[in-house]
Amino acid sequence: MKIISWLVALIITTTLSFSSFANPKKIGYIVNYGTHEWYQNVIFGLQSRADELGIDFEVMDANLDINKQTAQAEDFMTKGVDVLIMTPVNEEGVVPILRKAKAEGTPVVLEGNPAKGMTTLFAICDYDAGYKAGDAVGRILVSRGESEARVMDVGLPLLSATVLRSLGFMEAIAKHVDAVKVHELDGSGMIDSSVEVASAALAADSNVNVIYGINDGSALGGLQAWRAAGLPEDDLIVAGTGAEGLAFLNEMTKENTPYLVEAAMFPEGVGYTGMNLAVDLFNGVDVPEHKVTPTLALTVHNYAKYYSFDKAAQKRAINFENVAGIPTETKCTKYASDL
Repeated sequence: MKIISWLVALIITTTLSFSSFANPKKIGYIVNYGTHEWYQNVIFGLQSRADELGIDFEVMDANLDINKQTAQAEDFMTKGVDVLIMTPVNEEGVVPILRKAKAEGTPVVLEGNPAKGMTTLFAICDYDAGYKAGDAVGRILVSRGESEARVMDVGLPLLSATVLRSLGFMEAIAKHVDAVKVHELDGSGMIDSSVEVASAALAADSNVNVIYGINDGSALGGLQAWRAAGLPEDDLIVAGTGAEGLAFLNEMTKENTPYLVEAAMFPEGVGYTGMNLAVDLFNGVDVPEHKVTPTLALTVHNYAKYYSFDKAAQKRAINFENVAGIPTETKCTKYASDL
């Protein structure tokens, strides 16, 4: 009888505990640059989870204008959103917004980069993403009997995030083989600029067997320059970063392509994680300062576990469950402050 009474009490307590959690009715998201393919996929992930939970979800695009982002945040607070999610146009400009939201009792979740006065953030770890790609490339080199990686790094030295990616990539390769950075380039993160600087670099010295791009456009631009120069691809390995859209899948799934590794950051999964974090914050759950979202080295052999890809229709669909199952860091191995 005592056991039955204890079980009844446990069921009642558990039921009350779960009933104390509720989904927000309305969540607003202000994206910094909504036309970019990465953020379109982040929005898809946010919307997908909001739909599952029955949350009214609205998006505004600041279009890289901090004054516009400030006005949009005020608009959302006037509308009475339960949680505000933001990708800051810049980290300094968002501080007054965080201050005002705190004063008005509106919880705020940031995406991407931290800012003074924030409560919580969801974002990938840039160094770790680069490291995973470098580790995969290093293993391929060893399997080929290579003892040296001669790298053309199509980078973006202006941003600490992309510098961390390049650093992680090089340090991981060096665990397997001798790693030499033959070219350290500024491709501006754009495919056209990357083709231009990579073409000039290869004209000066083409003794390269690895091309690393800090995003998909950088990697593809480097590969395009290689092909334009008429260089052989047999011993080349290309690695990109981001899995921002369809471009890397189109190249990776070509027969005999040297594009063998992608440091996938799963933007749809980033959004999905962010919505869960917003719900936790709304319910008073003890949230981490930085919720790390999954990254993984994708290859032609494992991408189908995480993305279904219809090449003819040019569509991809993420497997949220499998992405959520990727072991993820509790904190980044290195941050901008470590540079």
